[in-house]
Amino acid sequence: MALGPLQLVNGHWVVGDSLRPGGSWLEFRTEGLCLQGRHGGGELIPWSRIMLGVRVYIGRGYPNHGQYSLLGMLGNLPGPFRGRGGGHLDMTLRHPYEDRKLTFDRHARPYRLLDTFLLEELLSQVVAAGEAHRLGDPDWLGHVLGRMALLSPSLTRRKLGEAVEEAWRG
Repeated sequence: MALGPLQLVNGHWVVGDSLRPGGSWLEFRTEGLCLQGRHGGGELIPWSRIMLGVRVYIGRGYPNHGQYSLLGMLGNLPGPFRGRGGGHLDMTLRHPYEDRKLTFDRHARPYRLLDTFLLEELLSQVVAAGEAHRLGDPDWLGHVLGRMALLSPSLTRRKLGEAVEEAWRG
């Protein structure tokens, strides 16, 4: 099961390609979000430090609008750019307050725009509700993603947001 760049690997939910040699990824652990690979080196960010929601970007830099940069969109197409580049989670941390950009390498498989939106919506809602620690429970997150898999891409953005809330609160 996967939701954009999020997938279950060895009992941990991971954002990014954790199987890529020399890559970087983010692990959802019980105690917090752990940066792994070439950029992370095992830095742990406790769930209690994450505030104000989380933004998900695919591609390097910041796109003009939406969640995909040009390279991020090209990485979804067949051809030489497939699976290239990466992405990042943007968040604000507390104690001390700082904005963080946590990078990851993308998988060779394409990420549906809907899945990336749903991932961002889920992370933002759970963090905003003060429940970020729940993201470190692999069973809970798997159950929520199972419920979200049933969502129709034909729903409006507002209705999708409401459906995501129902999925994780239910």
